[in-house]
Amino acid sequence: MATVEKSEKGSGGKKGAAGEIPVENPATGEIIATVPNMGADEVRAMAERGRAVQPAWEALGFEGRGRVLLRAQKWLIDHRERVIQTIVSETGKTYEDAQLAEISYGASAFGFWAKNAPKYLADVKVKSSNRILTGKKMILRHRPVGLVGVIGPWNYPLTNSFGDCIPALAAGNSVILKPSEITPLTSLLMAEMLEECGLPSGVFQVATGLGDTGRALIDEVDMIMFTGSTATGRKVAVAAAERLIPCSLELGGKDPMIILRDADLERAANAAVFFSMQNSGQTCISTERVYVEAPVFDEFVEKVTSKVADLRQGHSTGPGTVEVGAMTFPPQLEKVESHVADAVSKGAKVLVGGKRREGAGDFFEPTVMVDVDHSMEAMTEETFGPTLPIMKVEDAEEAIRLANDSPYGLGASVFSKDVERGEAVARRIEAGAVCVNDAMLNYAALELPMGGAKTSGLGSRHGAGGIRKYTEQQAIMVSRFHPKRDMHMYPYSEKVTQRLGKLFAVLYGRGDRG
Repeated sequence: MATVEKSEKGSGGKKGAAGEIPVENPATGEIIATVPNMGADEVRAMAERGRAVQPAWEALGFEGRGRVLLRAQKWLIDHRERVIQTIVSETGKTYEDAQLAEISYGASAFGFWAKNAPKYLADVKVKSSNRILTGKKMILRHRPVGLVGVIGPWNYPLTNSFGDCIPALAAGNSVILKPSEITPLTSLLMAEMLEECGLPSGVFQVATGLGDTGRALIDEVDMIMFTGSTATGRKVAVAAAERLIPCSLELGGKDPMIILRDADLERAANAAVFFSMQNSGQTCISTERVYVEAPVFDEFVEKVTSKVADLRQGHSTGPGTVEVGAMTFPPQLEKVESHVADAVSKGAKVLVGGKRREGAGDFFEPTVMVDVDHSMEAMTEETFGPTLPIMKVEDAEEAIRLANDSPYGLGASVFSKDVERGEAVARRIEAGAVCVNDAMLNYAALELPMGGAKTSGLGSRHGAGGIRKYTEQQAIMVSRFHPKRDMHMYPYSEKVTQRLGKLFAVLYGRGDRG
């Protein structure tokens, strides 16, 4: 468990005992706790415990596991203030970001997987078109892989880190979660929650540590789920491939927003501001670039600029205090600075913000830029910060071409009063999810798969695939009625072989005529 130490100000106060990792509040610069930096031996011991208890957890069945998940759902709501404060303290995000994007997601996910795991993982009766198999009982079933490893990101310690553990547990697996060393406290609190809700000891464990801890985890588990950068995701995929274990990856994004000339500009401007600045822009499916048709460009930019200028930024001390919080990971703040500087050096104009905020904490001002193009990092590389570059385009065709001019394909959005036209444009965007007159909200639809195209990932979360990935398919065939010896069995004879040949000619010799 985390140990609370005396707070120390500033990055220079990041001191931890040997084998410990300090956890900083990025909004204040205070060290709020330390956690162990676990090594390979500790991870191996965790894996042994997880494997030992997994069969009994699986044997509880969907109903038994569902009861634990539903108790956790209630616990999360009953203790939401404590959870919110934990999230805010280690991420620097606002109270509302923690409540809307973390508490609501976690509570929804517990109920969703408790209810839908039996449906998504139910045995499926299969009927074969092969007449030779008439009378055979055939079943497709999904059984848990055994021990799942989850490597989570720092931007959403509940939703995108612990959240991936929920369907893995619902499927009957044991889980080891390696949270980001930047934001490990929420994961430890979730372990406390599950213990109080009756989860058997060892079924869910948290391995705190640095990169070596994550590498050790991949060496021990039967399947790995990773959320993070594309660069690290490639390394995870290689490590998983070396062990021939499955992996699921949610990686980087550079989500475009297209504003068509017939869009409701007030709605579009509000969405652009919120979905680019929410969580300080530190969301894989944040709006990171906007393409606006020329006839409405000036009006749209004016609305967005006015709204961003009114945003309050700072340390969130409770509901309604600020709209935009801190940058959670200091190197990410430097990347945002670099992207803005690169854009400005190439001709971009900053209308609002544009620089690091002075004083305590890691803050970058909410920023709007125009006169941008695809020569700039801010339009082509993942920024992951509170910036909104807006580019004028001549028409929808140019917007679609530019939206698809990216190695990423996680999400996108299109705004138009003509919803049929908006949907037609959405269908041409190379992304795993596209919203029309909305953005990001598809993530709240747990029935809808969420996964990336191109270099934005492999596999998906949510929907049937979001839990089946934590299982292995098993095919079962049962012969209920049968002779002592089938025709095809030994010993071979010329007569029987010829009969089989004639049978195959009758069954398959007519081609498509059936």
